[in-house]
Amino acid sequence: MRCEICGKKIVEQPIKTKIDGSVMNVCTDCSKFGKIQREPPKPARQRPRRMAPPRREITYDILEDYQTIIREAREKKGWSREDLGEKIYEKVSVINRLESGKMVPDIKLARKMEKILKITLIEKIEDASGEDFKSASMKGATIGDIARIKKH
Repeated sequence: MRCEICGKKIVEQPIKTKIDGSVMNVCTDCSKFGKIQREPPKPARQRPRRMAPPRREITYDILEDYQTIIREAREKKGWSREDLGEKIYEKVSVINRLESGKMVPDIKLARKMEKILKITLIEKIEDASGEDFKSASMKGATIGDIARIKKH
C-alpha cells in the first residue's frame, strides 16, 4: 500500500489521518500534517432477544342475571333507586334500565356497583391460546432426539 500524500510505500499498517477535511491512509511521516483518526469502535454484538411469552388475553364479562343481583342487593340495603343513583353518581333512569334488563352495564359502571353494593357482577374470562401453542410445540421428538436414536 502507498501513502496517499507522498506516494511512499507503507511497510506497516497505514495511519488514517484527516487532512483538510479528507480522511486518507498515510505513512507515519505524513500523519503529522493532519489529525489522526481513531478506528470507530465496532458495535457490540447484539444478543438475540428472548421471546416474551405470549400474553394471556383477559376479558371481562357481565353475569347474565345482573339485573336481579343489582335489585336484590339494593333492596337488601334498604335503598331506593334514587339513593343508589346518588351513591354511584348515576341518573335514576340508568338504575331503572339496569334493573329492568334494558341496559347492560359497562365494566366501569359494573365495578362501581360491585364496590357500593358489595356484590359480584363481573367474571374474568382468560384466553390461554398462547399457552396451548407453546405446549403443543414442545411435544414430540426433536432433531437431537433423532440423532441420539440413530447413534445407538
